[in-house]
Amino acid sequence: MRVLVVEDSKRLRTYLGKALVRAGLAVDLAADGEEGLHLAEVNDYDVIVLDLMLPKLDGISVLRRLRNEKGRARVLLLTARDTVEDRVYGLQEGADDYLVKPFALRELLARVQVLLRRRYDQISPQITVDSMVINTAGRTVQRAGTLLELQPREYALLEYLAARKGQVVSRREIEQHIYDDRVEPMSNVVDAGICRLRRKIDRLGEPSLITTRRGMGYVLGGGES
Repeated sequence: MRVLVVEDSKRLRTYLGKALVRAGLAVDLAADGEEGLHLAEVNDYDVIVLDLMLPKLDGISVLRRLRNEKGRARVLLLTARDTVEDRVYGLQEGADDYLVKPFALRELLARVQVLLRRRYDQISPQITVDSMVINTAGRTVQRAGTLLELQPREYALLEYLAARKGQVVSRREIEQHIYDDRVEPMSNVVDAGICRLRRKIDRLGEPSLITTRRGMGYVLGGGES
């Protein structure tokens, strides 16, 4: 899943970026409203963490532009303003959630996770595919009752496929939502990631849970292997 953090404090921006990357998310960072708006217009983000008090273009102006352009990203506002009026105003302008500074990192990560589920219309934090159960709240994966050990990027890839269970997900979409580094043309980074994931989630002698659709992409739990 891909997240954009728009925050003018370099210290907080770097801190949040590292924390989100450790959580297995692809992250882009912006230091002002103009840069944040540009990134949001050219990339398909799942969640945008947006500070209100920004140089060049304030957070509410960025939010209005995104909503006027029908942006699908879920938006979490960050602000030092803690009055009811401020919170209501931000939500009325199109924000999906609101977090007052200072905040606990665990709470921010939990709120981002909830917004990721909303982005893909998931009501429950639990996704079941065959005998595999993915708990997006606890970020755990079990297959036939056995806990699977996945690296953060492997988990992020699995969660993204699971959020679109039964749908074809193209390599380009995976590149955009999972890998924060720019992927070179003709790179096999996605194929290699799928291969590693299959080795961890599939069971010997049984069909793979991830189907390859040649020339199209991959499907989790949606067809023959």
